[in-house]
Amino acid sequence: MTVKIVLRNPLKHSDQVDYTVVPADNALAQDWIPALKTLLQSNNLLEKNFCFMGFPKTARTLEYLCNEANLAAKVINNFFDDYTIEEVLRPEDCVAFDYADNGPNHEVFNRLHNHFEVLQGTVSNLSSYYHRADYNTKYAIRQLNNTCHEMETLILSQRKLATNPYWVRPSQITTFLAAPRYDLKSIHRSGFTINGYDRVLGGVYMHWAQIGKTLFEVFRDEHAPVLTDTVCEAITELKYYSGEFDIEWGNDIVYGGNAPWHDAEQDRFREWLIANGRDPEDNSLSLGYLPIGQVLLQQSFGTTDYQAIWDILGSHLDIYKIEIDGISSTFDYCWTDEDYKQQQIDMMRPGYDYSSRKTI
Repeated sequence: MTVKIVLRNPLKHSDQVDYTVVPADNALAQDWIPALKTLLQSNNLLEKNFCFMGFPKTARTLEYLCNEANLAAKVINNFFDDYTIEEVLRPEDCVAFDYADNGPNHEVFNRLHNHFEVLQGTVSNLSSYYHRADYNTKYAIRQLNNTCHEMETLILSQRKLATNPYWVRPSQITTFLAAPRYDLKSIHRSGFTINGYDRVLGGVYMHWAQIGKTLFEVFRDEHAPVLTDTVCEAITELKYYSGEFDIEWGNDIVYGGNAPWHDAEQDRFREWLIANGRDPEDNSLSLGYLPIGQVLLQQSFGTTDYQAIWDILGSHLDIYKIEIDGISSTFDYCWTDEDYKQQQIDMMRPGYDYSSRKTI
């Protein structure tokens, strides 16, 4: 059994390519397959705003993404009398020029993401702002999160393209709106110990189907802080799996491989965990990525050369169809469509209506 994914050129829809995924031989992959089939049969909306990340050459430029975030902030400010986003993002504000190699300005993105967390709340406890918001405003709140992460990865990829192109980190985040979630089983968690934070070219991994920061994100983004109660409030361990999935399109980063900086970072992370009373071998902490499949690179692209694969993918950054075991779903909409925003809002209305009925 394999999964076939058809991509198309967002600027020329008749220009299409496809690739094949072989599911992994583990318990989580076995549960992922029926979950993905359910998504395809239910015609859930594929999230195309937050899909292909870290490709340095893309029509979704930093200018475009800043504009999208500012439009979302404007919608939010116009709706709420008791909440205001004062920041107006400019491309030059998003890059930390005083840091080495012009990386993302984490201070700017942390503020932007904080607005999202306050306005959205958590999966189990949506905020009063989100309950009150109308369709346009709920959509805008979600866009704060999407554009924040997409801008960060775009800046990182463009920096890496200029300094060390081999280590550009493109990826595919394949998520669906209102995707059913299932409790992550104890047997699934063995993948954290087996795989850790290793990622390989064409590797398919379970999507993190919940809101909140991981321990590793706190360690990396907040410079290894002491884990006080306040810091820990923002940390969540993975509780669910779904039919959603992520694909690594960057070159292999594995412990003990040809990335000594990765080994050093992982060693420091382990030391930080132990110093803060956490066991690095504790699977309940959700430390790492859960592998569920592998793209057949040679069969799909006619090559295993990463640059050739990136060239093919780079001009086809739009998922058109997903098929598995005779079950398929076509996603004939694209972020370049003039009415794309309204298409999304229309399809997300059932979830919006549900959240609006819930009161605090």
